[in-house]
Amino acid sequence: MTLAEGTRLGPYEILAPLGAGGMGEVYRARDTRLDRLVAVKVLPERLLADPTALSRFEAEAKALAALSHPNILALHDFGSDRGVSFAVMELLEGETLRDRVSASALHWRRAVEIAIEVAEGLTAAHDKALVHRDLKPENLFVLSTGRVKILDFGLARPATAIDGDPSSSPTATVRTRPGGVVGTAAYLSPEQIRGEDARPASDLFAVGLVLYEMLAGRRAFSGRTAEETMGSILHQEPADPTVWAKDVPAELVRVIGHCLEKCPEDRYQSARDLAFALRSVLDDRRPARPPGKRRSKGIDSLAILPFANASADPQADYLSDGITESLIYGLSRLTGLRVMARATMFRYKGKDVDPQSVGRELGVRAVLTGSLAQRGDALVLRTELVDVDDGSQLWGERYARKLDDILTVEDEISAEITEKLRLRLTRADRRKLARRATVSSEAYQLYLQGRYHWNKRTEDSLRKGIEFFRRALAVDPDYAPAHVGLADSHSILGFYGLVRPDECFPLARAAAEKALAIDPALAEAHASLAYVRQYHEWDWNASADGYRRAQTLNPNYAPAHQWYAVNSVLRGKFDDGVAEMDRARALDPLSLIINAAAGWLLYYCRKYDEAIEHCRRTLELDPHFPQAHLWLGWSLEQQGRFDEAIAEYQEGATSLAGRAGMLGSLGHACARAGRETEARRALDELDTLARSRYVSPYETALIHTGLGELDVAIERVEDAVELRAVGAAFLRVEPRFDPLRDNPRFAALLKRIGLDG
Repeated sequence: MTLAEGTRLGPYEILAPLGAGGMGEVYRARDTRLDRLVAVKVLPERLLADPTALSRFEAEAKALAALSHPNILALHDFGSDRGVSFAVMELLEGETLRDRVSASALHWRRAVEIAIEVAEGLTAAHDKALVHRDLKPENLFVLSTGRVKILDFGLARPATAIDGDPSSSPTATVRTRPGGVVGTAAYLSPEQIRGEDARPASDLFAVGLVLYEMLAGRRAFSGRTAEETMGSILHQEPADPTVWAKDVPAELVRVIGHCLEKCPEDRYQSARDLAFALRSVLDDRRPARPPGKRRSKGIDSLAILPFANASADPQADYLSDGITESLIYGLSRLTGLRVMARATMFRYKGKDVDPQSVGRELGVRAVLTGSLAQRGDALVLRTELVDVDDGSQLWGERYARKLDDILTVEDEISAEITEKLRLRLTRADRRKLARRATVSSEAYQLYLQGRYHWNKRTEDSLRKGIEFFRRALAVDPDYAPAHVGLADSHSILGFYGLVRPDECFPLARAAAEKALAIDPALAEAHASLAYVRQYHEWDWNASADGYRRAQTLNPNYAPAHQWYAVNSVLRGKFDDGVAEMDRARALDPLSLIINAAAGWLLYYCRKYDEAIEHCRRTLELDPHFPQAHLWLGWSLEQQGRFDEAIAEYQEGATSLAGRAGMLGSLGHACARAGRETEARRALDELDTLARSRYVSPYETALIHTGLGELDVAIERVEDAVELRAVGAAFLRVEPRFDPLRDNPRFAALLKRIGLDG
């Protein structure tokens, strides 16, 4: 059964065949819902009625679904359509290791790098009690970026083998009666050949075989038939790989020999241990930096890539994300070290990137990478610090600790980084590194979960974040960053119009003040309090002072520059605001909100062409970012491009957090475009929405202004000022309210909020 181009399997459109094997045909396809390319694997027609084949096919899907690791092929979906069972996986670009090794043997260093990634992927599988059982070069894929993916988990299960007939080929997949041999002859472990259950150590035997083949360009064991090959595995020792690869280090030969022990108890007892041994080979043999390349001074800039969650459990994301964020925050406070901000670095999360390339892209001199694996109360962290100039490792370490020791591990990592970067720490810097906001591991973990949810910026996640911050404070009431987390959560709910201003901003102020009472030098608390003073209290000078204080305490804290930029524009200092936003973007160049906010401010400066350019650049980073669609629509509307503006509002309206704001802008644009029926429909929707949640009168004022109903519009603006709605802070600079500016009541409102100068 060959699927023709254009065939649909559920939402997946077949584009072209990619390849076929005994147990599946693979096609390039398009996911019509998400408009992305995927790989679709289907059972061959001859196996559609075979319950055993279908069982194996489903087993592979279930195995992949249980795993989430950068070195394991990702499963997106599984289903059946018109009798065709199919699995949908990520589309890989590159070649199998078989294709690569068939061309030539690999240099030992590259072979070790590949083997490390295979071992890390197996670690994730073994942690889920899944043994691959058929690891071989055909089932390892080398991406064009260099990363390795483990494929074909069809045999990966702790159960016994499936029935079938062995082939006479020495590399054939052998499947016998239950309890018998299963796998590919040349890559079987002795215990598999004997018909015993496969175990994690069986996969490590296969890794040794694959590593041997990468180095020598030939298999460790071979024979004219599958039976001869298996007999060789059981009774013979492989030749020394240095016969064919002269420069292989002796310690690497020992690692391979340890993998290929006949007795599974004599091998490495975990893939994690094997990965560690292989890294030791690389570290011990890493060439010294050439004399001309030695650093004469400390490195002054750093990027920290999001730590990979190697736990194969999405629930551990809060830990890997939180440790990354904590390291960024802690090191950004040091004098003389420029640390790239969180939002920029998390644009790389989940992506297969080269640290050296990232460092060059961001203009930093060192990049820290890491991974985290949690197993119960045990925690394993791996870190590597890379010199961007030449790609050499400045430092690397493996930490195996209890989860309760997470704060100590972070302290150790920070101390190692400052030493390896040869930073000259002031006494104040040393105090900052030594100071802990909490000594409670429980409170810290709850705080990390709070920030994890806060960073998602949806209404539901913000409320979850508040709950976790409160739980952290129940454990440690003097945990200042948790108070800041509360303040930020309440403020963002208010900024997006999700909660009445008089309900959320007083809570935000109280939390920020509590944080400052505990730690007066906490930059984030100063910025959080300034945010409340700006958007709710309209104390413009005190707000500006707070942002400047935050910048002094932590010059790398990008939000302090971003929010101060808005403060400057609201006070009519347009050039200062644009310059301050540029500083925020320099600190956090890939932040969606900061890049979009640059266009937002230019809109208020009435520089619409530049504003449009900034918003469109943001949408190149993320086509679905709602704020960029909203602010792009504003500038398009001011240029009379109403249909384009309306399209942007409709695109951005998918975000619940921006629902009311989008409706207000949509209704205003429709009114300006002469589409009165649609404008009034938006008014009706806002009225309906207001019955179940807070809706700012500012949004209805916009629509009435667009309709030319200026008396009603000014009444709604007065309501917004009375409520201290966030939008009221922008009355002085908002172009859409220009028709109201000659009204004395509007001038009185500007005076009331302190922006009449």
